[in-house]
Amino acid sequence: MTPLAPIPGIAIAIAWMVWVASWLLAAVWSRQTVARPDFGRQLPDRLVTALGAWILFLSMTRWRPLFPIEWDLPETARWALFGCVVAGMAFAWWARLHLGTLWSGTVTRKADHRIVDTGPYALVRHPIYTGLLFSLFATGVERGRIEPLIGAAIMALGFWMKARLEEGFLSEELASAYADYRARVPMLIPFAKGWA
Repeated sequence: MTPLAPIPGIAIAIAWMVWVASWLLAAVWSRQTVARPDFGRQLPDRLVTALGAWILFLSMTRWRPLFPIEWDLPETARWALFGCVVAGMAFAWWARLHLGTLWSGTVTRKADHRIVDTGPYALVRHPIYTGLLFSLFATGVERGRIEPLIGAAIMALGFWMKARLEEGFLSEELASAYADYRARVPMLIPFAKGWA
């Protein structure tokens, strides 16, 4: 490996730090919550997602690999993966901005809640998760080891669990309108009709 090879990995780490900081700062831009499932129903997906994040992002440090599965990518491929990370983050931000004040970091129903089915929400029902998963898996591949991909897969499971909880909750709160939306738009993968 050349001395410059770690630079795409550093750029990805910086991109994640900027994304997390900007996402947290924007959390104040949200409507008042009028209903949410109890904490116990939300705890499983939070624990699974946190475990996946811990595995993925700990592997970005110099910890000792657990499995002997590694690969070496050319620097151009690593920069392309950096581009994928940024593209996924941009897709997630597009979704969040399109959702506006209806966004919440937890499963909730906001005041004057309505179904948003335009923009990225016309492609998938959970575009924030879709964008983040794209970024997470690109991060895992760029790291060149199996552990980050395991972390990304565990986070994907956590996002899927949260999406299922959110959909059940919104189906109760918004009745048939949400059922119609679910029938028209795939959950996480664009153009994947018939997937959960």
